[in-house]
Amino acid sequence: MTKRVITIFGLLLIVSMLLTACAKTEQPAADGAKEFDGVTINVMMEGVPDTEYVQALLDKFEEETGATVNIEVLNYALMHEKLVPQLTAAKGTGSYDLIVVDNYWVAEFNRAGWLMALDEKIAASDKVNTDVYLPSMMEMVGKYEGKIYMLPFYNYAMALVYRDDIFSDPAIQAEYKARFGKDLALPTTIPEYVELAEFMTRDTNGDGEVDVFGASMQGLRPDPTAMEFLNYLYSMGGQLYDTDGNVVLTQDVGVQALNYYVQNMKTAAPPGAPSYGFDEAFATVAQGKAFSYITYNWMVPVLDNPEQSQVVGKMKVTAVPGGVGLLGGWGWAIPNSSANPNAAWAFIEWVESFEIAKERALMGGAPTRTDVFRDADVLAKYPHYKDVEKIVGDSIMFPMQSRAPQIVEVLGRVISETIAGSMTADAAIQELIAESNNLADK
Repeated sequence: MTKRVITIFGLLLIVSMLLTACAKTEQPAADGAKEFDGVTINVMMEGVPDTEYVQALLDKFEEETGATVNIEVLNYALMHEKLVPQLTAAKGTGSYDLIVVDNYWVAEFNRAGWLMALDEKIAASDKVNTDVYLPSMMEMVGKYEGKIYMLPFYNYAMALVYRDDIFSDPAIQAEYKARFGKDLALPTTIPEYVELAEFMTRDTNGDGEVDVFGASMQGLRPDPTAMEFLNYLYSMGGQLYDTDGNVVLTQDVGVQALNYYVQNMKTAAPPGAPSYGFDEAFATVAQGKAFSYITYNWMVPVLDNPEQSQVVGKMKVTAVPGGVGLLGGWGWAIPNSSANPNAAWAFIEWVESFEIAKERALMGGAPTRTDVFRDADVLAKYPHYKDVEKIVGDSIMFPMQSRAPQIVEVLGRVISETIAGSMTADAAIQELIAESNNLADK
């Protein structure tokens, strides 16, 4: 009997000690321990400038929280393949505590149930207010079927970047007026843009070789050429799907847009453009060999960096001719397989705070928050962000489809074959419509 009482007392003592220990781990100790001392947050991110800006600021978060942040930077082409096995892992066993998600993957990841809903964390937080984000960004990489699974990280809405020194040259302006009987102006339609790009393709050295092309383009399949072409389609009034997921692409608009895209590729782009990816197309512009480039709006700060560009101070940005371009972007998400979801959420609260989002923007980052877009310091350094805010707000996102990567594959293939001449524009659009129907979420 006595032994039994002693045993029970011993068990109670052990339980009491465990509860005391647990209480101490959840509160900062008297010696100044921080909330996430000893915790490593593993993050997967794409190798883009905005990732570099986050990395440059990590010391602040680590000093504040005690956590260590390990960011694995991958090329975009490798990310999806490496992510999926970790996202399907059991709860708490995945390799990544936090990930960034491309808008292409939003429907796929959420339909599979791989991402943690953030609504309760947002409601309990005094640091996060989703109303500060541009509605277009929240709809694309924030909400899915009424719940919030991500906070927007950065936008890559596409725009027209052009050489203002060439555009403003009086000799060029006089030549244009003599040829077309009208003043040189920024194009307001895709046909006008193709005409201008052909005009700007020229031999400036007088050696008989074209040394400035009217348009730098990226015809590599599938993503580069698919993303580029959609700007032509959207600005000419076409779309692949409506907001309900129905295919709405029509043969006539699709064919017109594709024909103009192919025409620009053949008459105003460098000879190697059909196989160019982002790096080659960027290099053409950065080396001063192109008048224009339909690309990500965040390219202007990069092209103003003398370490990467020979056209510093010469580039301006405007909306894609027609006023509607492709909206793209990434969001922060916590996988259900995350081993450290609370630390991951603390990182999101920090990295998406106004102060840190502003610092990233001042480095050249692509904002998603209206208060950052309109901040006086940000606008003083990057006046064009006033126009970029409207571009991001007006752009159209890629269709929210769980098989978006397969749709991009089809799109890239038919565009590439049309450029190569092995498929007509009519046949390409017919196949695109058929495959878009086959791949649509039912």
